[in-house]
Amino acid sequence: MNPRSPSRPGILPALIFSSRWLQLPLYLGLIVAQGVYVLLFLKELWNLLSQAHRFGEMEIMLLVLGLIDVVMISNLLVMVIVGGYETFVSRLRLENHPDQPEWLNHVNASVLKVKLAMAIIGISSIHLLRTFIEAGNLGSPLARFTETGVMWQTIIHVVFILSAIGIAYVDRLVGNAQHRPHRRGQPRLQPHPQPGHPAASRDAAGSSPRATPES
Repeated sequence: MNPRSPSRPGILPALIFSSRWLQLPLYLGLIVAQGVYVLLFLKELWNLLSQAHRFGEMEIMLLVLGLIDVVMISNLLVMVIVGGYETFVSRLRLENHPDQPEWLNHVNASVLKVKLAMAIIGISSIHLLRTFIEAGNLGSPLARFTETGVMWQTIIHVVFILSAIGIAYVDRLVGNAQHRPHRRGQPRLQPHPQPGHPAASRDAAGSSPRATPES
């Protein structure tokens, strides 16, 4: 018998399924935004190189943290663009590409959420570190932060961490529920042994009719 050819979806299901391509301009816009961050990085780097002889250790440290912040935001954009397109729009088909990212092999909606949460925590850590470096100026006219602002920034960072832990915990619960064995009383499907496997040989020997002794 010829294998049944897959039936073509109707007009409405095909239209709904094709609506995922409406996200394509959004990802292209994020690529443009990443280009803006590249220009910002080059501007800050040139500022650091041209004014390095005038800056003190504190100013250089803050500028370097600003560069790291731009890089981490760019990494976040890459994860959203590549992972989101792979998960929600279409496959990139990079299985044999030598530059394929390692995390793209097992990317899905759950993994993407956890990675985005970790990236947001990293970005928040950089901002919090910059705030702590400038904490010595609190109360002075040169201070850019207040004690209340530092407190709320710390609380928000802790909330980010707790949110990431909650996302990872819920994802683990969902994964365990999907791999949970059947309840008692429900038959389990036993895998059919392949030819040549010892179990297959035993099954064949057990199912063969035994010779009855002649009377």
